[in-house]
Amino acid sequence: MSGHKPEDKDAGLGGMTSAQLKARRRRLAARLGDASVMLSGSLVSQTRRCGRSGCRCTDGDGHGPYTYLSARAGGSTRLRYVPAAQVPVVRRRLQRTAVFEAVLAQICAINIELLARRELD
Repeated sequence: MSGHKPEDKDAGLGGMTSAQLKARRRRLAARLGDASVMLSGSLVSQTRRCGRSGCRCTDGDGHGPYTYLSARAGGSTRLRYVPAAQVPVVRRRLQRTAVFEAVLAQICAINIELLARRELD
């Protein structure tokens, strides 16, 4: 998955034979990899104020910046603190999820084309 740019999902599907579409679908599916590493959301950086009187954050820029994962949970968006050591891991998983979703969209487009041809298996 890494190092590959997802192909344009609708580029020329109608001009491909069904055998070519199925071969492309197999190649795309092979790129999906391990779904257990998926993570959705986005990374955000914020500063915080501690609330202690006399602290430098009261009049200044605040503590941090700290990194959070902004993700939907139970119908609302939640921020989850990401320790600095985990930021690269979270970033890689977010990037892999984006590639996964792009490849999955291409597979769906191929299946829609095959369905239109009455050749979806």
